[in-house]
Amino acid sequence: MDTATHMLRTGRRGTLFEFHMALRDLRLSTERIGLARSLAWHDVVSRYRGSILGPFWITLSMGLMVLGIGFVYANLFGITLRDFLPLVALGIVFFGTISGIITEGCETFVHAAGMLSQTSLPMFTFVWRTVLRNLINLSHHLVIVVGVLVYYGYWRHANVPVAVLGLVFLVANAAWISMLVAIASARFRDIPQIVISVMQFAIFVTPVFWPAARLGRHHAVLDFNPFYYMLEAVRAPLMGGQVAEHTYLALAIMAALGWAVTFSVFAVTRRRIVHYL
Repeated sequence: MDTATHMLRTGRRGTLFEFHMALRDLRLSTERIGLARSLAWHDVVSRYRGSILGPFWITLSMGLMVLGIGFVYANLFGITLRDFLPLVALGIVFFGTISGIITEGCETFVHAAGMLSQTSLPMFTFVWRTVLRNLINLSHHLVIVVGVLVYYGYWRHANVPVAVLGLVFLVANAAWISMLVAIASARFRDIPQIVISVMQFAIFVTPVFWPAARLGRHHAVLDFNPFYYMLEAVRAPLMGGQVAEHTYLALAIMAALGWAVTFSVFAVTRRRIVHYL
C-alpha cells in the first residue's frame, strides 16, 4: 500500500493533500477511461438483454412522443410541421440527454457502492460511466434527429462541426452537475427526488416544445436558464441557424465555475463518500 493510499484510508493531511488526492483520482480515471466505457456498455446491454429492439425501444418511444407533440403543438401554435417538428425532435432528444446525465448522476455512487467499498477504483470512473452510458443512448436517438433533418431538408444547411462543438459544451456542463448531485445524493437520499422534480419543471420552462422566439429576444426564462444555452448550442446549427456569441460565453463560464465548485466539493468530501454509502 503506497503512502497516498494509506493516508486516504487512515487520516488527513490538510486541504492541499485532499486536492492532491482528488487530482490523482481524476488522472487515474482518465487513464482508465476504457473501463468506464466498458461499464457503460455493460449497463446498456444488461438492461436490454433478451429484448428484440434493445435500446431502440426508447428511441421508438421517443419517436412516437415527437410525432404526437409535434402534430398537436404545431396546430396549437399555428406553425407548419416543417418548422416545428425538427425543433421538437431535436429539443426532446438533446434535452433527454441532459436530463439523463443529471438524473442518473444521482445514482452514480449509490449503485457503485459495492465496487467502491471493495476496490480502489477512481471515483471519477463512475461519473464517466454515467456520462458515457447516456451518450450511447444518444447515439441511438440520433436516428430521430437524422430522420427529421433529412425528411424536411434541413440537412442541406446543417453545420455539423459547430453542433459537435455545442455537444461538447453540453456534456461538459451536464457532467459537473451530474457529479455534484452524485455527491449530494450519496449523503442525502432525498436529493434524487428533488433533482427529478427540478428536471421535470425545467423541461417546460426550456424551449424544448416551443420556439424561443415566442418570448422575444431577451426574457428571464431564457437569459437565466442554463439548459436553454446547452440546448441552443446543439440545436441551432443543426437547423441551419447560428449560435450567438453570448451562448458560448455563458456555457464556458458555467463549465469553468461549475467544475471549480464541483471539484472542490469532491476534494473535501472524497474520503467520506464511501462512508455515506
